[in-house]
Amino acid sequence: MTGEDLLETLRSFMAERDWGQFHSPENLAKSVSIEAAELLECYQWNGDADRDEVAGELADVLTYALLLADKLDMDPEQIIRAKLERTGQKYPVEKAKGRSTKYDRL
Repeated sequence: MTGEDLLETLRSFMAERDWGQFHSPENLAKSVSIEAAELLECYQWNGDADRDEVAGELADVLTYALLLADKLDMDPEQIIRAKLERTGQKYPVEKAKGRSTKYDRL
């Protein structure tokens, strides 16, 4: 399945349920954050989270992120590649490899 196929599946799923009416950019952004918190909750008390629970919460985060990108007419692949380009300039391999130091302290 390609990214576009997945997006079409999401669009159809939402349309069948008439959920698009609730999908303002604001609501979708809130939902990304809420679902990300639920993903984090999987690891709240130990680092060995249940893989199935993590998969479900991660799917929710990705779903809302893709729906938000679609609502804002943004191509997920394009915006990720652009962000990687900017991040690569801030964190050149020769300075950042193997380090978690923030870019302004490299």
